[in-house]
Amino acid sequence: MRNIEEQVIFVTGSTDGMGKQVAMDLARAGATVLLHGRNMEKGLTVKKEIIDATGSEKIKLYIADFLSIIEVGRLAAEIKADYSRLDVLINNAGIGFGDLNAKTSDLSRDGFELRFAVNYLAPFLLTCRLLPLLSKEPSRVVNVASVGQSPIDLSNIMLERHYSPTRAYTQSKLALVAFTFELSERYGTAERTFNCLHPGTYLDTKMVRESGIAPLGSIQSGSDAIEHLALSAELNGVTGKYFDQKSESRAERQAYDKVFRKKLWDLSERLTGMK
Repeated sequence: MRNIEEQVIFVTGSTDGMGKQVAMDLARAGATVLLHGRNMEKGLTVKKEIIDATGSEKIKLYIADFLSIIEVGRLAAEIKADYSRLDVLINNAGIGFGDLNAKTSDLSRDGFELRFAVNYLAPFLLTCRLLPLLSKEPSRVVNVASVGQSPIDLSNIMLERHYSPTRAYTQSKLALVAFTFELSERYGTAERTFNCLHPGTYLDTKMVRESGIAPLGSIQSGSDAIEHLALSAELNGVTGKYFDQKSESRAERQAYDKVFRKKLWDLSERLTGMK
């Protein structure tokens, strides 16, 4: 990897929680950091906070709502217009379980099950659109998944039947892990790597607190795990792996099924308009 001061790193969902802490740490280390959030006012506040705390002016803010496929595509186009390469893409943005008593799913602007749309389809489209910037090796993609993973029935992928918020969340994270493995299979090299991780269980984030769950770990511990995958020299050449924090681990079995992964990829291309 290039020296950290030469790296351009994009962190989605970086105006709150772990994403914000990762962006703060990377800015302090000297990287050019691309921030992403949904709200311009909040984004500008966080950008100023990071600049004031780190002294770095190498911060750029992008605004896009991952509830909209159109906005995700626009975000990718804006970054491609501004930069000729990305060294690291950290797909951190996501939403949690929400109301655990909900009987029906909320929907994205495109009519997709909400968690599947935000936690999986948005990073799928964004990453695919940004692959040309990641082709200037070395580069890394880090997908922030979860130890909570459930097998997916492709005939009920939007959970019109048997909906539960927990299953919606855990299926979206399984999809993200499977996507990581398929990315590595298709595009991974010793210098262009794709990995994913569970950053820690019930960390002290807004997502966890809004779910009514008592936090068990700190934001910094999760941020450290993400940064380890993004920057550590120990992981040079390591691709297509799932980590539990900083240790390589095993994902849910379905993520290793190549037939399932291809079907999921083809479906995702259709849903996002990639085809």
